[in-house]
Amino acid sequence: MTSLRDIIDYCDTRLSVAAFDDYCPNGLQVEACEKVARIVTGVTASLALIEAAREAQAELLLVHHGYFWKGEPQSLTGMKGRRVRELFGAGLSMAAYHLPLDAHPELGNNARLGQLLGFPQAGPIAEDGLLWGSELPRPVTAEELGQQLRLLTDRQPLLLKGGGHAVSRVAWCTGGAQSWLGKAADLGYDAFITGEVSEASFHIARERNIHFVAAGHHATERYGIQALGAELSEHFGLQHKYVDIPNPV
Repeated sequence: MTSLRDIIDYCDTRLSVAAFDDYCPNGLQVEACEKVARIVTGVTASLALIEAAREAQAELLLVHHGYFWKGEPQSLTGMKGRRVRELFGAGLSMAAYHLPLDAHPELGNNARLGQLLGFPQAGPIAEDGLLWGSELPRPVTAEELGQQLRLLTDRQPLLLKGGGHAVSRVAWCTGGAQSWLGKAADLGYDAFITGEVSEASFHIARERNIHFVAAGHHATERYGIQALGAELSEHFGLQHKYVDIPNPV
């Protein structure tokens, strides 16, 4: 078995946690054990994921969306209290990595989404590392781009066409980054991919002549946590299992 602290220290360093001013604490959020042999990864530390990790007899649950977000009540009551009680009852520690896992150049959600979609020379196009872009080897239609995402995520994305133009330059940011649609247009991209959509996205896409694809918050952020879990498994010799809790959002 491996020390929980060694695993967390590795993750904190690998993901450069200290470099981020996030909306939640990154790293260890619930400490319920000292040694780890099995880890379960998933997108959100929901009760269903906690129960799945307990069934897998894991000692560490590693997620992208954890607890203690800015602006929400901090008391451990109600839904949050039940979740934490289940973690301690199972002897299951929980660690979460939010923006550091979005931005990481190898393991991050943006990096992995670009790799899995086959976007060449993908990389960050903003200083914070959260907005990514790529120039495609050949133009594709907006519908073809949507089809690529459907095949990858196994869900139908919402495509808001911003005109009849083909896509040669595509930008993306996983999760809930619909407010960055205008920024992608400012930078001259033909299409922008994210997870969620707002009412205004429709009008911005049409008026700024940029295609908008909302492929699902959960669906676009499944890949970074899997990559981190796989690396931990190899580095420390741990058993790793990714558990997907389907989420239509």
